[in-house]
Amino acid sequence: MAVVEMRRPRPAPARMRPGDVMRVGAVGLRTRPLRVFLSALGIAIGIAAMVGVVGLSSSSGAELDRQLSALGTNLLTVSAGSTITGEAAQMPKGAEAMIERIGPVESASSIAKITEAKVYRSEHIPQAQTSGLNTYAARLDLLDTVGATLHSGTWLNAATERYPAAVIGSSTAQRLGIGAAGPDTQVVVGGIRFTVVGVLKPVALATELDSGVLVGWPVAEERLGFDGHPTTLYTRSEEAKLESVRQVLAGTANPEAPNEVDISRPSDALAAKQATSQAFTGLLLGVGAVALLVGGVGVANTMVISVLERRAEIGLRRSLGATRGQIRTQFLVESLLLSALGGTGGTLLGTAVTTGYALYSGWPSVVPAWATIGGLTATLLIGAVAGLYPAVRASRLSPTEALSTP
Repeated sequence: MAVVEMRRPRPAPARMRPGDVMRVGAVGLRTRPLRVFLSALGIAIGIAAMVGVVGLSSSSGAELDRQLSALGTNLLTVSAGSTITGEAAQMPKGAEAMIERIGPVESASSIAKITEAKVYRSEHIPQAQTSGLNTYAARLDLLDTVGATLHSGTWLNAATERYPAAVIGSSTAQRLGIGAAGPDTQVVVGGIRFTVVGVLKPVALATELDSGVLVGWPVAEERLGFDGHPTTLYTRSEEAKLESVRQVLAGTANPEAPNEVDISRPSDALAAKQATSQAFTGLLLGVGAVALLVGGVGVANTMVISVLERRAEIGLRRSLGATRGQIRTQFLVESLLLSALGGTGGTLLGTAVTTGYALYSGWPSVVPAWATIGGLTATLLIGAVAGLYPAVRASRLSPTEALSTP
């Protein structure tokens, strides 16, 4: 009678639940808090730099959009260019009236630069020290057309435009040391004392006004030798027909020499400025990526050292039945947790910096969701790559080799 040999089935290795994997992976982090903090700091700095740069750039763009929405993008500037011989061209006196007859034009106003009327704080200032300020004759409707606002005082009116009264730009006020308008505040324009009746806030779409002194059209003709020819006209038109108006402005403003007229759109300059800052943003993102890479190297270094220091622990776990896959998972999860800790801290830090700077600058705070999600995703990818080699190395240690390590 044959004897049937019964083989005892090999016990299946115990499976670790996700909660157990997380607890085992966090052991190394809890036992070495200082090393963990320093390693996570490298990741945090890289993520904070990237989130902060993207957030500040987005906040700046949102502020630009807000400004353009408030000021309008339908402003066109018509200015005198140069003649064929290179001399300064002259606009006709009736240019403003002719432009106003264009159907889609909603409003038009103008200024005229008075070159010979130099600006001084008082008669005691040397003539060479003009501070780069310009004198302009201005129409009464200029304020509304260019979207300017007053910091203090009032704008010119039908009465003050005929007398020595002036409204100064924000840069002019700063250079002349004038804090606010008042009946006792005066400047010397073309050798004549003008009372400062108003101070403008910075004018985003007409920056030339910031360093100017604006006086009434009649008083400029009577006392400053102004010939009545405008040098710059501002027009607002229907947004949908803006390009059509732009094509006929030169010929309308100066029918005899349309080639001597320059047309510009101030909002395009603001957009170009934003595009320049975007290029600088790309450079800063590159710096943040380098910092993130350095942080990943720090994580890899920490995990390699952790494997070397914990060989006895690895050998004990292997002798108690832990599989190579479980050891590999433990160290890989530890690396991911370390990177996630740095990524979360960096995201919070970058968001806080963006919010703080935006509030300080008066901007809307904007941190795109893709920046935070992308930053955390990049962190986990770096953690996985950085922890892969140490995890594989730990799983290949045999129990006897690990336990025999002093």
